[in-house]
Amino acid sequence: MSLIQLESGPNRVVGDDLKPILKKAGLDLSESLVEDYSTLLTSFEAAIDSLPDDRKVQPRPDLDKYPRKDIHVPEDNESGAWATKVTARCTSPQSNLLEGRTVALKDNIALAGVRCTNGTAMVEWVPEVDATVATRIMDAGATITGKASCENACMEGISCTSVTGPVHNPYAKGYSAAGSSSGSGRLVATGAVDLALGCDQGGSIRMPASACGIVGLKPTWGLVPYTGILSLDATLDHVGPMAKTVRDCALLLEAIAGPDGWDDRQPPVELGGCQLKYVEDIDGVARLPKSNMLDGMKIGMLMEGFEVPGHDKNVSACVRSAALKLSELGATVSSVSVPMHAKGASTWMVSVPSLSPRAALLGERHGRKDLYFPDRCELVGDKLTQAQFDALGPGASYMYLAYLWAQERYGPKLHARCMNLLKAVGDAYDLALKDVDILITPTLSCPPLMGMTTGLLANTSPLNSTGHPALSLPVGFSPAIEDSNVKLPVGMQIIGRKFRDIDCLKVAAAWEATFDWKTLVFEGNS
Repeated sequence: MSLIQLESGPNRVVGDDLKPILKKAGLDLSESLVEDYSTLLTSFEAAIDSLPDDRKVQPRPDLDKYPRKDIHVPEDNESGAWATKVTARCTSPQSNLLEGRTVALKDNIALAGVRCTNGTAMVEWVPEVDATVATRIMDAGATITGKASCENACMEGISCTSVTGPVHNPYAKGYSAAGSSSGSGRLVATGAVDLALGCDQGGSIRMPASACGIVGLKPTWGLVPYTGILSLDATLDHVGPMAKTVRDCALLLEAIAGPDGWDDRQPPVELGGCQLKYVEDIDGVARLPKSNMLDGMKIGMLMEGFEVPGHDKNVSACVRSAALKLSELGATVSSVSVPMHAKGASTWMVSVPSLSPRAALLGERHGRKDLYFPDRCELVGDKLTQAQFDALGPGASYMYLAYLWAQERYGPKLHARCMNLLKAVGDAYDLALKDVDILITPTLSCPPLMGMTTGLLANTSPLNSTGHPALSLPVGFSPAIEDSNVKLPVGMQIIGRKFRDIDCLKVAAAWEATFDWKTLVFEGNS
């Protein structure tokens, strides 16, 4: 029994309080048991009354050290990319790593005093805490200039569902910037900010990076603390850098990586010997002769990643050509097969709605050591109201309905099956990565579209479940499917061993230093 002692308090529980709850749960107890349990629950209520204020232990910012001003919703929101503008910086930074840089935070990342829409009108929430990554960015000398728009409840791979409006592709108005970190991708691509943070549970850093022609890294699961960020599922949550160049991506990763004492996604044994400095190695690669940049590295083109349903042949040709160019830099390039890759995407597609909406939409996070948001929990009940449901975009509303369906039809067994299968997917990647250092796939299997589509997550989502680092690097252009005169960026996904994020960055840096992606256009193959 979890009670330390029997106590009484102002909230005495009687049988008439307990009986409706028992009836709802389908339980029938004798009168004597009802009386006994009412006594125990009275002590439970007394224990609740004795709890101190948890806000005193939350990482609430020192607003004298980390002041923020000019908080406003801009009239010019950069074609939908800005949700809220602010100027937030540290008065006494710990380093000059990001000195003079401007940074946008995806709008599911907490910055105290600034609204956090999570892309939806379902909940209106202004956090009282700063996410760890926000504090680290300011401690590194950067200025946070705003919150970047994100897709509705962060459950879309397109860029037209945010409560703040559609986000347009920086290379063609009306086309998708991809999601869910859509605003972050566009703001970096247009130069509205130097750097941005995205969050990634199925591809939400890498897909906008690909669509917008920038670099985006989903770090190894647990490398960067997710503390103070709205979660989809703790087993999938990643936060990482988005930048115009690989070096800037490494710079931002260096500023935010490492354990913070809150987030149990960060396994201390792994992180104890993990590399947390990246920029020096990237600079070292750039100084090498072209033919030695990747000397000794083994690159595997993941065959199944070039054969996903609905893939565009121009995109596949572009990425295949980019991967083969790595041989000019000293790497050995070969084809690799991981049949479980396709199973990873389909299993992810089942696993997420089978349980994740409980945390993502209802705020019922449990079973993890992390920073929780009691104030936001008060704004959502144990189920969505009609108004809350109506405020969701198509992806989030489907996710909620699929959750209700899965719970009713299958219960916890379905999610349990998926988690076992996803372990096997991760093992399959690990086995392949014993023979090669890096795996390559297209990030998005087709160019950004004007409307909604399926299959966007085929190459990105399995890596969220397995936790491997994966980076999207722009490697050329492909014609839009709707109009061949419109040319849109193509991203190459670079996948590494867990906690070897530096390998992804090195390969990307070597390619970027040698080839000009903006001159490479692949067309006429589809």
